[in-house]
Amino acid sequence: MKMFFVILAAGKSRRFNSKIPKQYNFYKGKMVLEHSIDIAKKSKIFKKIILVINKSHKKFIKKINKKNLKIIYGDSERYGSSLKAINYIDKFKPNKVFIHDAARPNISLKLIKKLSKLIKKYKTVIPYIKIDDSIKIKKKNFYDNLDRDKIILTQTPQCFDYKLLKDNYKDIKNNITDEVSVFLKKKINVKFVTGEKENFKITHKNDLLSEHVKMFYGIGFDIHRLIKKKKLYLGGIKIPYHSGLKGHSDGDVILHAIIDAILGATRKKDIGSLYPDNNKIFKNIRSPKMLFPVMSDLNKNNYIINNLDINLICEKPKVSKYRNKIINSLSKLMKINKNIINIKGKTVEKLGLIGKEDAIACETLISIIKYE
Repeated sequence: MKMFFVILAAGKSRRFNSKIPKQYNFYKGKMVLEHSIDIAKKSKIFKKIILVINKSHKKFIKKINKKNLKIIYGDSERYGSSLKAINYIDKFKPNKVFIHDAARPNISLKLIKKLSKLIKKYKTVIPYIKIDDSIKIKKKNFYDNLDRDKIILTQTPQCFDYKLLKDNYKDIKNNITDEVSVFLKKKINVKFVTGEKENFKITHKNDLLSEHVKMFYGIGFDIHRLIKKKKLYLGGIKIPYHSGLKGHSDGDVILHAIIDAILGATRKKDIGSLYPDNNKIFKNIRSPKMLFPVMSDLNKNNYIINNLDINLICEKPKVSKYRNKIINSLSKLMKINKNIINIKGKTVEKLGLIGKEDAIACETLISIIKYE
């Protein structure tokens, strides 16, 4: 069965009141729309993932991981964007299609799997939640109560039999607020299922904030001598140079300083306590292997890296020449967005070991967030 996942991100975010549309603002360490892309990829359910964007927003998606992702341009209104996505996937002969709001970044893998099972049985499956507040409606000069037990709030992704959606969607001429509206207008049966309160829609700037967020900071520092006839590794990549860094491991001062900064932010002692230099097991170990368990522990405990600032202190090699390659490497190794990584090159005006080109040092400052 061919299932497709469409993410609608062409909106202009008029109510968000920001120069940067809400779908490109950062939330929990990523751009808002990246959360939906990543969870769809992680599910391994979908034949294709289609991101529908506003053509004027191209500049915001330059650094998005486009692997297994098709980006198309949408319309000024939701109806037009959905229709363009429906028409685009037609050539692949899809069976089912999920249509999701990019502004709902908290969709869970559990909900996607639940919906994917139900859509095999039903033609249309829509997640919803009930409301807890009392609801009023204005009628001319007075307000009246509504029965909240009869009111639901629909969510996305909304799931459809593709042929049924296509056949009925083309008949709707007026603008709609969600895809199921098409079926409700035509009084077609819809299967409503319980969604998740966490799967809320970001509408205003305050929605990006959380009452249950804590921020922590960590500082890392490392320095190694340069020695001949050894490979130089910085930030996980090999740098062409006549010397490498002396150490029990490969001497990668950038990764070592990052590890120490993470350990500091999470109150976990230092890198030497994890990888003592008197243990033969760690002799000549590559630093990415040292980083992976630290990152795994960070993710397991629900920490998210918010910002990483790096000072590489050396006379040579020149940082500017390798800055982008190092940032790309760190982004892949740490599975974090390139936008939150910064590297600066610093010299010491020819002073000391570093000034004589006998050593390289690195210091890092990291901020991490924990959502509880």
